[in-house]
Amino acid sequence: MNSFVISKKKTIVSSPIRAHLALFTVALIYGANYTIAKVVLDDGYLLPRGFVLLRVISGLVLFHIVHAIFIREKVERTDFMQLFWCGIFGVVINQVCFFSGLKYTTPINASLIMTTTPILVLLISSFVLKEKITSRKILGIIIGAAGAILLMVYGRSINYQSSQIIGDVLILINALSYGYYLVLVKKLSEKYHPITVVKWAFTFGILFVFPLGIGELLQANWSNFNIRIWGAIAYVLICTTFLTYLLNAYALSKVNASLVSFYVYLQPFFATSIALVLGVDQLNSYKIFAASCIFTGVYLVSSRLKG
Repeated sequence: MNSFVISKKKTIVSSPIRAHLALFTVALIYGANYTIAKVVLDDGYLLPRGFVLLRVISGLVLFHIVHAIFIREKVERTDFMQLFWCGIFGVVINQVCFFSGLKYTTPINASLIMTTTPILVLLISSFVLKEKITSRKILGIIIGAAGAILLMVYGRSINYQSSQIIGDVLILINALSYGYYLVLVKKLSEKYHPITVVKWAFTFGILFVFPLGIGELLQANWSNFNIRIWGAIAYVLICTTFLTYLLNAYALSKVNASLVSFYVYLQPFFATSIALVLGVDQLNSYKIFAASCIFTGVYLVSSRLKG
């Protein structure tokens, strides 16, 4: 175990750019996830908790297979409790609240509420990991949040109908849970391989997700699924589940939790960029200004990669 930890510390110092590339990929995946996942939920193909169970099952299988073939790393008994809480906050509460909330609110509401994640992580990290809250980080978060919010709300209506309040509250709980998960998994990702950490998080998570979602999953009428729906489901299972959890855990072994959470602000940027490439949106001055705010915020928050 000692040789593994030493080799990882060398990697942390020498390859921070890889962490940024991983986080860029995660932001890109999540940027499209709000709309793609909502297609499956809105049309009633899968109910929220059933969708979560399917997602956790796929993640569990994929991570166990990859771990068994390539990693084969053992975990110290004293770390299992922390892995258990990673499963509760990072898999159970996080995913159940996100999909349940997305069922009742709009993608723009959900993405707007998720901008609270970097602030929550910064506060939690200061208490749990003793990360220093610097004025530079605070300024970066404010500027980045301003750019992300501008991209999401400019020229659009935000819906705060009473029928959607429960959805917004669930998304907020998801943001808090995800923020705490990033802090919990930080130390584990420095000690173990990212696949080891996430494998155990999903192993503990499915113990609670299974009884919550099995009823809804059994209600699915699979014969009604067309290619478009299967494609959306595959995207959520492979990209939004397997790749994002893996890449986030990898990035946390390189940089601090505050920087990882900050990349939430890039999600609306990527969503807008995709729309521009597809020709369904147009580039204008406010989008350029918003993008510059986001990247300025990334620079300020990442000025010290190890907090």
